[in-house]
Amino acid sequence: MTQKPRIIGLDIGDKRIGVAISDPLGITAAGLETIERKNMRADIYAVTEMARRHGAVEIVVGLPKNMDGSIGEQAQKVQAFCRKLARASGFPIVYEDERLSTVSAIRTLTLQGVKTGHNKDLVDRQSAAIILQKFLDRAEPQPTA
Repeated sequence: MTQKPRIIGLDIGDKRIGVAISDPLGITAAGLETIERKNMRADIYAVTEMARRHGAVEIVVGLPKNMDGSIGEQAQKVQAFCRKLARASGFPIVYEDERLSTVSAIRTLTLQGVKTGHNKDLVDRQSAAIILQKFLDRAEPQPTA
């Protein structure tokens, strides 16, 4: 199988940014790192450098829509950050609906025996991996019989 360019996935919160990366075949996502937010410039630099360091070609960002599908305050913050990230980095940004990704991340980690209360950075990385995996699953052509 041929290697595909890497894709970075982000779960952007007010305090941290969970980061995930696709595997070389573009099939699976794995949590990579958590960025502690400092300020807009530092946060954009950290994401951009991480994407470049790993040879990414695009960034998939979880968009925290309201349960009714509307865009609320948190989603607007994420979109504002992404507009600045796209301008500064040159990376294309793709939004992925992230409703319930944190709940799924906590459930997955709990099933693995990980206590999530003091591991917020791990939850953020896992959420980013779930967001990116959802994108990869939809983008991957389904096998035919």
